[in-house]
Amino acid sequence: MADKPAIVLVHGFWGGAAHWAKVITELHRRGFASLHAVENPLTSLADDAERTRKMVRQIDGPVVLVGHSYGGAVITEAGDLPHVTGLVYVAAFAPDAGESPGRISQEKPPAAFENIAPDSDGYLWIKQDKFHESFAQDLPEEEALVMAVTQKAPLESTFGDTVTAPAWRVKPSWYQVSTGDRMIHPDNERRMAQRMRPRKTIELDAGHASLASQPGPVTDLIEEAAGAGA
Repeated sequence: MADKPAIVLVHGFWGGAAHWAKVITELHRRGFASLHAVENPLTSLADDAERTRKMVRQIDGPVVLVGHSYGGAVITEAGDLPHVTGLVYVAAFAPDAGESPGRISQEKPPAAFENIAPDSDGYLWIKQDKFHESFAQDLPEEEALVMAVTQKAPLESTFGDTVTAPAWRVKPSWYQVSTGDRMIHPDNERRMAQRMRPRKTIELDAGHASLASQPGPVTDLIEEAAGAGA
């Protein structure tokens, strides 16, 4: 179908655009020709939202924004552009106005919270030897090792950056909960999903990296969102 919308994929903390690799290949196989993956600096929510907006503005026609983890906060902040037709949250933060990912996490700390450590330059890392069990326990050890070594650390201050006007209040949304998530408490995901009243919520028996461990069902949800705006 030639009129499929563009898909813009937004990564979260501790990973880059390549975390979407399996979803990208699956979307391409299903006929999505306009695929884009933002590489965010993870220096502040304002910086990351602006980087995402710049990519979206370069695209003609409708766009579906997809955010994983902290990428959900980014699409919440950047998703108000007029040609964004839908928002898909993949085990992601969906803050309301005045909320930050850090505040949400503190309200109900995830299982692997203690495995996050700051360095002397103010960046937060997942301890390499704890990455597999924390971020991607349902992936093979070697795949998780590559993620651990290539992780992209955010500035610690980014955790406290608050959303201004949440796009999910005015745009159609879809949400995927990871029931085995150790980086965002699954009950936090359910709460954020429930209050946004998404068109659809799915729960997957997956860890935080569901985009890598279960790309098929994640792509199904994105495809549904893309079809809804057609």
